[in-house]
Amino acid sequence: MMKTQLITIASFLTSGCMQVQGFYLPGVNPQSFAQGDPVKLKVNKLTSSVELLPLDYYRLPFCAPDGGPKLDHENLGEFLAGDRIENSPYRLAMKEDMICEQLCVAHLGPPETSPETKKGKKAKTKKNKKNRVAAAIRRQYHANWIIDNLPSAAKVEDDTMIETSYSSGFPIGFIESDVAYVHNHVNIEIQYHQVELEEGKNRIVKFIVEPFSISHAFKEADDDDDDDDDASEDDDKKSSFKPVNILNPIESCEERNYEKHTNYDMLAERPKQLASGRVLFTYDVIWTENTELHWASRWDVYLDTENPESTKVHWVSIFNSLIVIVILSTMVAAILVRNVRSDYARYNRLSTDEELDTAKQEIGWKLVHADVFRPPQNAPMLLAICCGTGVQLIFMVFITMIFAYLGFLSPANRGSLMTALLLFYVLMGVTNGYTTARLYKAMKGKSWQKATTFTAMFFPTIAFSIFSILNLVALIQGSSDAVP
Repeated sequence: MMKTQLITIASFLTSGCMQVQGFYLPGVNPQSFAQGDPVKLKVNKLTSSVELLPLDYYRLPFCAPDGGPKLDHENLGEFLAGDRIENSPYRLAMKEDMICEQLCVAHLGPPETSPETKKGKKAKTKKNKKNRVAAAIRRQYHANWIIDNLPSAAKVEDDTMIETSYSSGFPIGFIESDVAYVHNHVNIEIQYHQVELEEGKNRIVKFIVEPFSISHAFKEADDDDDDDDDASEDDDKKSSFKPVNILNPIESCEERNYEKHTNYDMLAERPKQLASGRVLFTYDVIWTENTELHWASRWDVYLDTENPESTKVHWVSIFNSLIVIVILSTMVAAILVRNVRSDYARYNRLSTDEELDTAKQEIGWKLVHADVFRPPQNAPMLLAICCGTGVQLIFMVFITMIFAYLGFLSPANRGSLMTALLLFYVLMGVTNGYTTARLYKAMKGKSWQKATTFTAMFFPTIAFSIFSILNLVALIQGSSDAVP
């Protein structure tokens, strides 16, 4: 009878498991798109490999969406990490290619001052307005775009090779012969995978941006009153920007050409666009089906440890840390050996009668063998508080690593790591209080009220003071790292 019941229960659980579909961890739920569905392209902060402070994307005069940029809903971790995710004027639709789509005409600023002018007398008397775009290009700032919660990779092409980087977005421009050029055209390459269980649905698995610099000579288009009725019907779908007439179009921008996307060969002999004056921004959208890459594995290429750039950085950091550890360990060992060597030599040789009489008196390093059990004469409470705070931080890091290992702190869920660190730090305050109280009591402390108050205020006060100073510097510099 017992065996029959167990078999029945096992069969019920097995049949129930067969009907249950798999689920994903919180924050990384997949999103499916049908053909023609709008796909939002969002912009994040501008980052640089040579500058510590990131910048807000729309701090530079790039094309903004109608009605102004709107900040996306962000959590506390994203704010503390400096992420500022906003909407963009780029309009994409699932599986619908676009060729030489005009975005807007933006004024990037005055021309840069030449070195000769800087040295001349005129440069001292006349002050030109600073070109922020050219300055950001010289400081190697990169744009970070997001589609379906997937950060953009950057494709860079030249005469000899094509390189794709998945680490730090794509550059907003480049320097050639000490002149700043802006990338005013991008090829947005999106790869998708068909959903097996949902007919007609697709999921985005890769997002690559290939920037180009194209010098567009253009003329404002004449207003066409006949199109007013059509425009009023599609106000929500179309931008208020009116396309211009390109006077020197490349092959992909020629009228009625809907077959060839912009590529490197088209621009081989084409002049580049200076990062100044009125600039026309355009873009292509290329959709490609990828049957080998599934949605669950789309983040693998971003987390690949075989990336030469990331591996180099990690190895350099590890090597520097090892060098510091070896040097400090050698110094401590030399000091200990120097102080203990004479004592060991005295203890190992045969003692005379006079030395036997004085052997009962402890000398040398043995004098400190019991000092670990003696409470400090000055500020025993401070020692207890520091030990309690250390235990709190250790438990915070350990529990955070466990949740990260289980997959709850996925990189797809931005800000989750920072939020988890703050949450576990608050929860691990119990270990801090217990350790501090236990150690302070062992030192025969009596001011337990002060110990409790200082335990809760000591480390947070120091951390908040440092954070406030750094936040003030970020505010002065206009960085997105500043907490609003």
